[in-house]
Amino acid sequence: MDDADVRADEPGWIAVCDLARLKAEGIVRVAGRDVLVIWNEGAVVACERACPHEQADLGLGHVAEKRLFCPRHAASFDLRNGAITAGWPSPPLRLYPVLIREEQVWIEASERRSPR
Repeated sequence: MDDADVRADEPGWIAVCDLARLKAEGIVRVAGRDVLVIWNEGAVVACERACPHEQADLGLGHVAEKRLFCPRHAASFDLRNGAITAGWPSPPLRLYPVLIREEQVWIEASERRSPR
């Protein structure tokens, strides 16, 4: 999606953090939603926060080689398409559209809000 196509007042798009913060922290939790924003080898990825395999908080995991590793088990998710490590019985990790505008990270997350 072209940055010019999205406006701050469009439904579903929310500002998460500035790009400098994301680069410094690596993983940022989106306030009020079960979504993470991740700095992944020069790219920004947004995904669901709960592991679809065991519901672990993926915000406690780590990122390496374009994969997000679950803190509870040895499985990891491909941050390009959400696929889990081969052999694990799990649906893919849900990914969300992301855009960077004026050094601000935006995600399209028109899902229900989380109490976390």
